[in-house]
Amino acid sequence: MTNLKNRGKEASDDDLFGTEKIQLKLKEAVTDLSYFLSRGYGEKATLALVGNRYRLNSRQQQAVRGMSASQSQIEDRQSKEIQSSDLEGKEIAIDGFNALILLESILSNAYVFKGQDGFIRDLSSVHGTYKRVQQTSQAIEMIADFYKKEKIKTMYWFFDKPVSNSGRLKKMIEEIAIENQYDWQVELVYNPDKVIAESNWIAVTSDAWILDHASSNFNLMKYILSQMSIKETLISLE
Repeated sequence: MTNLKNRGKEASDDDLFGTEKIQLKLKEAVTDLSYFLSRGYGEKATLALVGNRYRLNSRQQQAVRGMSASQSQIEDRQSKEIQSSDLEGKEIAIDGFNALILLESILSNAYVFKGQDGFIRDLSSVHGTYKRVQQTSQAIEMIADFYKKEKIKTMYWFFDKPVSNSGRLKKMIEEIAIENQYDWQVELVYNPDKVIAESNWIAVTSDAWILDHASSNFNLMKYILSQMSIKETLISLE
């Protein structure tokens, strides 16, 4: 399909995130927000306070929110993280839209943000409709490579049922699985976050709520990014 778009940057993103000065400001904002979160302050009010303090627009605030966490959240998420060497023969549950859209963003050279918990997040979201982009097939291929390399037993993909085009995406992934004899199960559910968090499978997501509620997790984006070079568009606190 030649008419497929990118998941890439918005026109203003280089100005909002691209300079060293701005990135330093964002890191300071993350430090402040995380300090307040660690002391039990509410996220919404504190984000507005920090956003005003550093004069951040809503998109920059979204990035700061994604990179921030309380100390107890950081420790809890990292303590439940499974290493790739321990994945062989295991069952994993993928937060489908979260993983695919993040990979599509990375492949489109959009800005992505490494949080204090080590998980990568982007600024894209599904507003009721998922639109396939040029990088969708490549993103699925990268997940398939990971599945094969780490000898994973079963991969359960979960997508939001109410999102338009989720049925088409399910069909596309199922066809790839049949063609390659992958043990993949693709399900459309009303609340993927809850289903993944309450399952006994290893959660593959960068969604904060799932990470806080799942019994174990695997940081797929960190794994994939370790094999790629995207330093210009990866904003990290390191």
